[in-house]
Amino acid sequence: MQELEQLAQEIRACQRCRLAKGRRCAVPGEGPADAAIMFIGEGPGFHEDRQGRPFVGPSGALLEELLAGIGLQRQQVYITNVVKCRPPGNRDPLPDELEACRPYLDRQIELIRPKVIVTLGRFSMARYFPGQSISRIHGQPQQQGDVTVVPMFHPAAALRQAQWMDAMREDFRRLGALVAALRPPSDAPPGPPSDDDYQQLSLFDC
Repeated sequence: MQELEQLAQEIRACQRCRLAKGRRCAVPGEGPADAAIMFIGEGPGFHEDRQGRPFVGPSGALLEELLAGIGLQRQQVYITNVVKCRPPGNRDPLPDELEACRPYLDRQIELIRPKVIVTLGRFSMARYFPGQSISRIHGQPQQQGDVTVVPMFHPAAALRQAQWMDAMREDFRRLGALVAALRPPSDAPPGPPSDDDYQQLSLFDC
């Protein structure tokens, strides 16, 4: 979708907050322009800042493993973050940084119109569940307008703490059932997408 790529170019050139000064690459997001499922993380890390792509480090490897477990490839979902530039030292994003990036995420959601949004981590969760604790509500889908929002732990947290890994695997198992309900009836399971089925929106460079 041309509008989505234009938005990505605007994000790559953004100077709205202090994070622009320390980045190597902004990370708009990537995936099909008509994705039914959108994953929203927190912010780019070291590897993402180098490649301009979301979730390409250890967290990305875990996310791909979890997706495969429910019959999906990352090319079938849209992946982005609440902030599009890496915070220094991978610190938490600050309130004004979140606010500076908010219009970009708003626009991505508006253009893609996903049926399911999975928030990864407490900062993306707070967009939809302000004041809630992720340890209490993770894995519990909630309908918000036309979108089903599913809060989950961030893969990085699951990699650090074994108890969250078990919880995340269980949450993905439940997500798989939700995803299955979105698929059109068919005798055969859906195969991997062809190049014509999606538009890759991140180009491995800045």
